[in-house]
Amino acid sequence: MNFDADLIRALQDDGRASIHDLALRLGHSRAAVSSRLRAMVRDGTVRVMAAVDPAFLGQNVLAHVSIRTDGATEPVAEHLRGVTETVLVSAVGGVHDLVTEIRLGTMPALHALLAEIRALPGVVDINTLIYSKVIKGFFVSEYRGGVRIDGIDAELIEHLQRDGRASFRALGEAVRLSPSAVATRVERLISGGVIKISAVEARGLVQRQLSLGVGLNLSGDDDAVIEAIRGWRGIDFAARTLGRFDLVMTLVEPSPGALYEALERIRALPGVSHTEAWFHLAVLKEDYTRTLRAAEVITAGQA
Repeated sequence: MNFDADLIRALQDDGRASIHDLALRLGHSRAAVSSRLRAMVRDGTVRVMAAVDPAFLGQNVLAHVSIRTDGATEPVAEHLRGVTETVLVSAVGGVHDLVTEIRLGTMPALHALLAEIRALPGVVDINTLIYSKVIKGFFVSEYRGGVRIDGIDAELIEHLQRDGRASFRALGEAVRLSPSAVATRVERLISGGVIKISAVEARGLVQRQLSLGVGLNLSGDDDAVIEAIRGWRGIDFAARTLGRFDLVMTLVEPSPGALYEALERIRALPGVSHTEAWFHLAVLKEDYTRTLRAAEVITAGQA
């Protein structure tokens, strides 16, 4: 077992899990878990943060864009990193050179942003997949409506986006409420699907884990394939898509051999007719935070 990888996985499942619960899950002492977590946060290996569910923000259009460039990719990547609507930008090896995940409110906004990307110097062509349903994602909490937030909630969310494990006491001091009142509000935000608190592992040029994007074409029962992969440990993200693939997912494993085994397991599933993979060489941006400003708080949750 890999202590660091298992600890990060546990935090991705529940970013606010107590040290006691983490120690029980991992089979290590509380002192060892606490020390290792502090070290990983301090050196930037992992960030634990809250992310607001896209549906709550009115971001009803989520898309995956693959980009082929002519020459160096960095100028295009630099532009994409600065685009507010991108939550992920990654340099990849495969048919394309860059992939980005974008979140917007409407289809016209998507078309406008795609036109902007196509017009960038060095972009040869792009290919777009629209997520019809996110099956698995650490920062998608499946908000179903019915939750309103106020200014204090918005302030709490902003603090949790900076530090998802901040104590209720520290949060209470920041918003001038008791720890118990803060705990009630945070639980309401999580249980209502407004936010999800999870962990992001640093995956830059020096990577601790290897990531592989995979597109699947299906020829049988989509639901059977989805059910088979939903609980797989090495799948960080999976979504049903409209475009050249029926499903797209991200595999994360500690070695090329483990990635190969995971990919072979997917290929062997009944109903999977074709797979295409791309290797994430460097994740250049991964940012799921969003500041809720006063004007947004009034309308948030009504979309």
